[in-house]
Amino acid sequence: MRIAITGTGSYIPETVVENQDFEKQEFLNSDGSIFKQDNAVIIEKFKAITGIGERRYVAESLNASDIAFLAAEKAISDSGIDKEDLDYIILAHNFGDVAHGQYQGDTLPSLATRVKHHLRIKNPKCVAYDLIFGCPGWIEGVIQANAFIKSGIAKKCLVIGAETLSRIVDPYDRDSMIYSDGAGATVIEASENLGQILSHETATYAHDEAYFLFFGKSYKSPSKDNTKYIKMYGRKIYEFAVTCVPQAMANCLKNSGVEISEVRKIFIHQANEKMDEAIVKRFYGLYDMEVPSGIMPMNIEKLGNSSVATIPTLLDMVRNGKLENQSIRKGDVIIFASVGAGMNINAIVYRV
Repeated sequence: MRIAITGTGSYIPETVVENQDFEKQEFLNSDGSIFKQDNAVIIEKFKAITGIGERRYVAESLNASDIAFLAAEKAISDSGIDKEDLDYIILAHNFGDVAHGQYQGDTLPSLATRVKHHLRIKNPKCVAYDLIFGCPGWIEGVIQANAFIKSGIAKKCLVIGAETLSRIVDPYDRDSMIYSDGAGATVIEASENLGQILSHETATYAHDEAYFLFFGKSYKSPSKDNTKYIKMYGRKIYEFAVTCVPQAMANCLKNSGVEISEVRKIFIHQANEKMDEAIVKRFYGLYDMEVPSGIMPMNIEKLGNSSVATIPTLLDMVRNGKLENQSIRKGDVIIFASVGAGMNINAIVYRV
Protein backbone atom coordinates (compact mmCIF):
# COMPACT_ATOMS: atom_id res chain seq x y z
CA MET A 1 0.00 0.00 0.00
CA ARG A 2 1.31 3.44 -0.92
CA ILE A 3 0.58 6.30 1.46
CA ALA A 4 0.90 9.75 -0.03
CA ILE A 5 0.55 13.47 0.57
CA THR A 6 -2.31 14.28 -1.79
CA GLY A 7 -3.02 17.89 -0.84
CA THR A 8 -1.32 20.84 0.83
CA GLY A 9 -2.40 24.24 2.08
CA SER A 10 -0.93 27.03 4.16
CA TYR A 11 -1.84 30.26 5.87
CA ILE A 12 0.81 32.97 5.93
CA PRO A 13 -0.21 35.99 8.03
CA GLU A 14 -0.33 39.38 6.34
CA THR A 15 1.43 41.44 9.02
CA VAL A 16 5.15 41.75 8.20
CA VAL A 17 7.55 42.60 11.01
CA GLU A 18 11.00 43.54 9.73
CA ASN A 19 14.26 43.40 11.68
CA GLN A 20 14.45 47.18 11.76
CA ASP A 21 11.19 47.21 13.73
CA PHE A 22 13.22 45.93 16.73
CA GLU A 23 15.75 48.77 16.70
CA LYS A 24 14.09 50.57 19.63
CA GLN A 25 13.37 47.37 21.59
CA GLU A 26 14.93 47.06 25.05
CA PHE A 27 16.91 43.81 24.92
CA LEU A 28 18.44 42.44 28.13
CA ASN A 29 20.71 39.59 29.15
CA SER A 30 19.16 36.67 31.03
CA ASP A 31 20.23 38.26 34.33
CA GLY A 32 18.48 41.51 33.44
CA SER A 33 21.63 43.45 32.64
CA ILE A 34 21.90 45.70 29.60
CA PHE A 35 23.79 44.62 26.48
CA LYS A 36 27.02 46.48 25.79
CA GLN A 37 26.20 46.52 22.06
CA ASP A 38 23.48 48.69 20.62
CA ASN A 39 20.48 47.17 18.87
CA ALA A 40 21.80 47.80 15.37
CA VAL A 41 24.75 45.50 16.08
CA ILE A 42 22.55 42.91 17.82
CA ILE A 43 20.16 42.83 14.85
CA GLU A 44 23.00 42.63 12.32
CA LYS A 45 24.51 39.62 14.11
CA PHE A 46 21.07 38.06 14.46
CA LYS A 47 20.48 38.30 10.71
CA ALA A 48 23.93 36.85 9.92
CA ILE A 49 23.33 33.80 12.13
CA THR A 50 19.63 33.03 11.64
CA GLY A 51 19.11 34.35 8.11
CA ILE A 52 15.88 36.00 9.27
CA GLY A 53 15.13 39.41 7.79
CA GLU A 54 11.43 39.55 8.58
CA ARG A 55 8.67 37.45 10.07
CA ARG A 56 4.84 37.27 10.01
CA TYR A 57 2.41 37.87 12.87
CA VAL A 58 -1.28 36.97 12.83
CA ALA A 59 -4.03 39.57 13.03
CA GLU A 60 -5.38 40.30 16.51
CA SER A 61 -8.67 38.59 15.67
CA LEU A 62 -7.10 35.23 14.78
CA ASN A 63 -5.83 32.36 16.91
CA ALA A 64 -3.81 29.23 16.11
CA SER A 65 -6.95 27.14 15.53
CA ASP A 66 -8.30 29.77 13.12
CA ILE A 67 -5.25 29.78 10.89
CA ALA A 68 -5.07 25.98 11.14
CA PHE A 69 -8.61 25.87 9.76
CA LEU A 70 -7.73 28.25 6.91
CA ALA A 71 -4.74 26.08 5.93
CA ALA A 72 -6.84 22.92 6.28
CA GLU A 73 -9.52 24.24 3.92
CA LYS A 74 -6.89 24.75 1.23
CA ALA A 75 -5.36 21.30 1.73
CA ILE A 76 -8.74 19.58 1.50
CA SER A 77 -9.59 21.52 -1.64
CA ASP A 78 -6.18 20.73 -3.16
CA SER A 79 -6.59 17.01 -2.51
CA GLY A 80 -10.11 16.89 -3.94
CA ILE A 81 -11.43 14.72 -1.12
CA ASP A 82 -14.78 15.03 0.63
CA LYS A 83 -14.08 16.41 4.12
CA GLU A 84 -16.66 13.99 5.55
CA ASP A 85 -14.38 11.11 4.50
CA LEU A 86 -11.60 12.20 6.86
CA ASP A 87 -10.86 9.63 9.54
CA TYR A 88 -8.43 11.73 11.59
CA ILE A 89 -7.57 15.37 12.11
CA ILE A 90 -4.16 15.62 13.80
CA LEU A 91 -3.14 19.14 14.80
CA ALA A 92 0.42 19.77 15.97
CA HIS A 93 1.01 22.88 18.08
CA ASN A 94 2.76 23.78 21.32
CA PHE A 95 0.84 26.50 23.15
CA GLY A 96 -2.82 26.19 22.13
CA ASP A 97 -4.92 29.22 21.29
CA VAL A 98 -3.27 32.25 22.86
CA ALA A 99 -5.58 35.22 22.38
CA HIS A 100 -4.07 38.59 21.51
CA GLY A 101 -2.89 40.32 24.69
CA GLN A 102 -3.02 37.07 26.67
CA TYR A 103 -0.29 34.62 27.68
CA GLN A 104 -2.40 31.67 28.79
CA GLY A 105 -2.89 28.90 26.25
CA ASP A 106 -6.41 27.58 25.67
CA THR A 107 -6.71 23.91 24.67
CA LEU A 108 -10.25 23.16 25.85
CA PRO A 109 -11.64 21.93 23.54
CA SER A 110 -8.62 20.72 21.59
CA LEU A 111 -7.50 22.80 18.64
CA ALA A 112 -8.15 19.85 16.33
CA THR A 113 -11.75 19.73 17.56
CA ARG A 114 -12.07 23.45 16.85
CA VAL A 115 -10.79 22.92 13.32
CA LYS A 116 -13.29 20.10 12.78
CA HIS A 117 -16.02 22.43 14.07
CA HIS A 118 -14.93 25.24 11.71
CA LEU A 119 -14.87 22.78 8.80
CA ARG A 120 -18.46 21.81 9.73
CA ILE A 121 -17.67 18.10 9.52
CA LYS A 122 -20.64 16.10 10.76
CA ASN A 123 -19.06 12.62 10.72
CA PRO A 124 -18.46 11.57 14.38
CA LYS A 125 -16.03 8.88 13.19
CA CYS A 126 -13.65 11.65 12.17
CA VAL A 127 -11.40 11.71 15.25
CA ALA A 128 -9.72 15.01 16.11
CA TYR A 129 -6.79 15.32 18.50
CA ASP A 130 -3.81 17.54 19.26
CA LEU A 131 -0.16 16.57 19.14
CA ILE A 132 2.45 18.35 21.25
CA PHE A 133 5.90 17.30 20.10
CA GLY A 134 7.84 20.53 19.72
CA CYS A 135 8.81 21.78 16.28
CA PRO A 136 8.87 18.21 14.83
CA GLY A 137 5.13 17.92 15.52
CA TRP A 138 3.91 18.07 11.92
CA ILE A 139 6.33 15.33 10.80
CA GLU A 140 5.29 13.19 13.77
CA GLY A 141 1.65 13.73 12.83
CA VAL A 142 2.37 12.47 9.32
CA ILE A 143 4.13 9.43 10.82
CA GLN A 144 1.07 8.73 12.96
CA ALA A 145 -1.28 9.16 9.99
CA ASN A 146 0.90 6.75 8.03
CA ALA A 147 0.58 4.18 10.83
CA PHE A 148 -3.20 4.58 11.04
CA ILE A 149 -3.60 4.04 7.31
CA LYS A 150 -1.16 1.12 7.21
CA SER A 151 -3.03 -0.59 10.03
CA GLY A 152 -6.33 -0.30 8.18
CA ILE A 153 -8.13 1.83 10.75
CA ALA A 154 -8.02 4.93 8.55
CA LYS A 155 -8.01 5.85 4.89
CA LYS A 156 -7.68 9.63 4.93
CA CYS A 157 -6.05 11.91 7.48
CA LEU A 158 -5.59 15.66 7.78
CA VAL A 159 -2.31 16.68 9.46
CA ILE A 160 -1.83 20.33 10.44
CA GLY A 161 0.95 22.36 12.03
CA ALA A 162 -0.11 25.74 13.45
CA GLU A 163 1.43 28.16 15.90
CA THR A 164 1.29 31.79 17.04
CA LEU A 165 4.68 32.08 18.70
CA SER A 166 4.60 35.88 18.56
CA ARG A 167 2.19 35.80 21.50
CA ILE A 168 4.38 33.91 23.96
CA VAL A 169 7.72 35.68 23.49
CA ASP A 170 9.50 37.85 26.04
CA PRO A 171 9.98 41.26 24.39
CA TYR A 172 13.18 41.80 26.39
CA ASP A 173 14.76 38.60 25.03
CA ARG A 174 16.60 39.05 21.70
CA ASP A 175 15.57 35.49 20.79
CA SER A 176 12.04 36.90 20.40
CA MET A 177 13.12 38.05 16.93
CA ILE A 178 13.30 34.42 15.78
CA TYR A 179 9.67 33.51 16.24
CA SER A 180 6.71 33.95 13.92
CA ASP A 181 3.19 32.71 13.21
CA GLY A 182 1.76 30.48 10.51
CA ALA A 183 -0.05 27.27 9.61
CA GLY A 184 0.44 24.47 7.12
CA ALA A 185 -1.79 21.47 6.40
CA THR A 186 -1.60 18.23 4.44
CA VAL A 187 -3.98 15.47 3.45
CA ILE A 188 -2.46 11.99 3.85
CA GLU A 189 -4.16 9.02 2.21
CA ALA A 190 -3.67 5.68 0.51
CA SER A 191 -2.91 6.24 -3.15
CA GLU A 192 -1.87 4.13 -6.12
CA ASN A 193 0.24 6.70 -7.93
CA LEU A 194 0.43 10.02 -6.07
CA GLY A 195 3.49 9.47 -3.86
CA GLN A 196 4.79 7.21 -1.13
CA ILE A 197 6.18 7.44 2.40
CA LEU A 198 9.23 5.16 2.19
CA SER A 199 10.55 5.31 5.76
CA HIS A 200 10.58 7.35 8.94
CA GLU A 201 12.70 7.86 12.03
CA THR A 202 11.93 9.42 15.43
CA ALA A 203 13.83 9.85 18.70
CA THR A 204 13.46 11.70 21.99
CA TYR A 205 16.54 12.76 23.94
CA ALA A 206 15.47 13.65 27.48
CA HIS A 207 18.31 12.57 29.79
CA ASP A 208 20.29 15.81 29.62
CA GLU A 209 18.44 17.60 26.82
CA ALA A 210 14.83 17.81 28.04
CA TYR A 211 14.95 21.48 29.03
CA PHE A 212 16.98 23.01 26.21
CA LEU A 213 13.68 24.76 25.38
CA PHE A 214 11.52 25.73 28.34
CA PHE A 215 9.09 28.23 29.83
CA GLY A 216 10.75 30.96 31.90
CA LYS A 217 10.28 34.43 33.34
CA SER A 218 10.89 37.64 31.45
CA TYR A 219 14.40 39.07 31.57
CA LYS A 220 12.74 42.20 32.97
CA SER A 221 10.19 40.71 35.29
CA PRO A 222 9.06 41.94 38.72
CA SER A 223 9.52 39.26 41.35
CA LYS A 224 5.73 38.92 41.78
CA ASP A 225 5.04 38.50 38.06
CA ASN A 226 4.61 34.78 37.30
CA THR A 227 4.01 35.19 33.56
CA LYS A 228 6.31 32.88 31.59
CA TYR A 229 7.58 32.93 28.03
CA ILE A 230 9.34 30.62 25.59
CA LYS A 231 13.06 30.42 26.38
CA MET A 232 15.93 28.43 24.95
CA TYR A 233 19.60 27.58 25.35
CA GLY A 234 20.53 28.39 21.76
CA ARG A 235 24.11 27.09 21.79
CA LYS A 236 23.08 23.76 23.33
CA ILE A 237 20.29 23.34 20.78
CA TYR A 238 22.68 24.09 17.92
CA GLU A 239 25.24 21.55 19.13
CA PHE A 240 22.55 18.93 19.70
CA ALA A 241 20.95 19.47 16.30
CA VAL A 242 24.10 19.35 14.21
CA THR A 243 25.21 16.21 16.08
CA CYS A 244 22.00 14.16 16.14
CA VAL A 245 19.84 15.22 13.19
CA PRO A 246 22.26 14.23 10.36
CA GLN A 247 22.53 10.68 11.69
CA ALA A 248 18.75 10.40 12.08
CA MET A 249 18.38 11.47 8.45
CA ALA A 250 20.99 8.90 7.39
CA ASN A 251 19.26 6.13 9.36
CA CYS A 252 15.95 7.04 7.74
CA LEU A 253 17.50 7.06 4.27
CA LYS A 254 19.11 3.67 4.86
CA ASN A 255 15.76 2.18 5.90
CA SER A 256 14.12 3.57 2.77
CA GLY A 257 16.37 1.61 0.43
CA VAL A 258 17.08 4.79 -1.51
CA GLU A 259 20.61 5.90 -2.40
CA ILE A 260 21.83 9.33 -1.37
CA SER A 261 22.32 10.21 -5.03
CA GLU A 262 18.54 9.95 -5.56
CA VAL A 263 17.65 12.64 -3.00
CA ARG A 264 16.41 15.77 -4.78
CA LYS A 265 15.26 18.00 -1.91
CA ILE A 266 15.59 18.27 1.86
CA PHE A 267 12.75 20.06 3.65
CA ILE A 268 14.18 20.87 7.06
CA HIS A 269 12.56 22.76 9.92
CA GLN A 270 13.24 26.46 9.33
CA ALA A 271 14.79 27.19 12.71
CA ASN A 272 18.09 28.91 11.99
CA GLU A 273 19.73 29.20 8.58
CA LYS A 274 23.29 28.53 9.76
CA MET A 275 22.15 25.55 11.83
CA ASP A 276 20.17 24.07 8.95
CA GLU A 277 23.12 24.51 6.60
CA ALA A 278 25.40 22.80 9.13
CA ILE A 279 22.96 19.89 9.54
CA VAL A 280 22.75 19.28 5.80
CA LYS A 281 26.52 19.66 5.38
CA ARG A 282 27.15 17.06 8.09
CA PHE A 283 24.52 14.78 6.57
CA TYR A 284 26.27 14.78 3.20
CA GLY A 285 29.60 14.52 5.00
CA LEU A 286 28.51 11.08 6.23
CA TYR A 287 28.66 10.03 2.56
CA ASP A 288 31.86 11.99 1.80
CA MET A 289 29.86 14.26 -0.47
CA GLU A 290 29.50 17.99 -0.96
CA VAL A 291 26.03 19.51 -0.53
CA PRO A 292 24.30 19.65 -3.94
CA SER A 293 23.27 23.11 -5.08
CA GLY A 294 19.62 23.97 -4.36
CA ILE A 295 19.00 20.84 -2.30
CA MET A 296 17.51 22.74 0.66
CA PRO A 297 14.58 25.11 0.00
CA MET A 298 14.48 27.95 2.54
CA ASN A 299 11.83 30.53 3.41
CA ILE A 300 13.14 31.56 6.82
CA GLU A 301 14.46 34.89 5.52
CA LYS A 302 10.90 36.10 4.91
CA LEU A 303 8.82 33.98 7.29
CA GLY A 304 10.96 33.39 10.38
CA ASN A 305 10.50 30.35 12.62
CA SER A 306 6.84 29.32 12.99
CA SER A 307 7.70 26.00 14.69
CA VAL A 308 5.43 23.15 13.53
CA ALA A 309 4.22 25.21 10.57
CA THR A 310 7.59 25.72 8.87
CA ILE A 311 7.85 22.46 6.92
CA PRO A 312 4.24 22.10 5.70
CA THR A 313 4.24 25.80 4.75
CA LEU A 314 7.51 25.37 2.87
CA LEU A 315 6.22 22.24 1.13
CA ASP A 316 3.05 24.04 0.03
CA MET A 317 5.06 26.95 -1.34
CA VAL A 318 7.39 24.71 -3.36
CA ARG A 319 4.54 22.53 -4.68
CA ASN A 320 2.77 25.66 -5.91
CA GLY A 321 5.78 27.40 -7.43
CA LYS A 322 5.88 30.16 -4.81
CA LEU A 323 9.58 29.81 -3.96
CA GLU A 324 12.01 31.04 -6.57
CA ASN A 325 14.16 28.39 -8.29
CA GLN A 326 12.60 25.57 -6.27
CA SER A 327 10.28 22.81 -7.50
CA ILE A 328 9.53 19.12 -7.06
CA ARG A 329 8.36 16.65 -9.68
CA LYS A 330 6.66 13.29 -9.62
CA GLY A 331 9.18 10.60 -8.72
CA ASP A 332 11.53 12.92 -6.81
CA VAL A 333 12.85 11.63 -3.48
CA ILE A 334 12.70 14.20 -0.69
CA ILE A 335 13.60 14.14 2.98
CA PHE A 336 11.65 15.89 5.73
CA ALA A 337 13.62 16.48 8.96
CA SER A 338 13.06 18.43 12.16
CA VAL A 339 14.39 19.06 15.64
CA GLY A 340 12.77 20.73 18.62
CA ALA A 341 11.63 20.80 22.22
CA GLY A 342 11.80 17.49 23.98
CA MET A 343 14.43 17.25 22.61
CA ASN A 344 12.81 15.47 19.68
CA ILE A 345 14.15 14.72 16.23
CA ASN A 346 12.47 12.99 13.31
CA ALA A 347 12.68 12.42 9.58
CA ILE A 348 10.70 11.00 6.67
CA VAL A 349 11.93 9.84 3.28
CA TYR A 350 9.20 10.44 0.73
CA ARG A 351 8.89 9.77 -2.99
CA VAL A 352 6.72 12.39 -4.68
